[in-house]
Amino acid sequence: MTEPARWQRGDPFELPDWVGEQVLTWCLGGPLSDPQVHGTLSGGEGHELSLHIVCADVAYPAPVVSELLRRESHLSWHLGQVLVLDSGRCLGLAVPVSTLDADIACEALRRFAMAVAVDPSRVRVTIPL
Repeated sequence: MTEPARWQRGDPFELPDWVGEQVLTWCLGGPLSDPQVHGTLSGGEGHELSLHIVCADVAYPAPVVSELLRRESHLSWHLGQVLVLDSGRCLGLAVPVSTLDADIACEALRRFAMAVAVDPSRVRVTIPL
């Protein structure tokens, strides 16, 4: 088992150029029941970026994010945005929930697209059955 990510605030403007230039597909890489849902964002020409969805309200058996990031995730969501996180290994989207479903995952990715100035209609979500 890998060590959980240690999240800090990320910068949506520090992403590779291809994120803003191509049709994007986010593919679920683990169960939606995990507090940190693994996923991969890809564009054309083989570009890929690890992009996880993080349930910021999970506190047991240990908090998934710091109290400051949890509060920031709530504020961002309330304002129609999503908080972008960075662990040094991958990016995350902090959503103020303790459990995730497909609707919230899609909404987080729509808000992410808007944060990086991408038309949300250019983002596809793949959730394998």
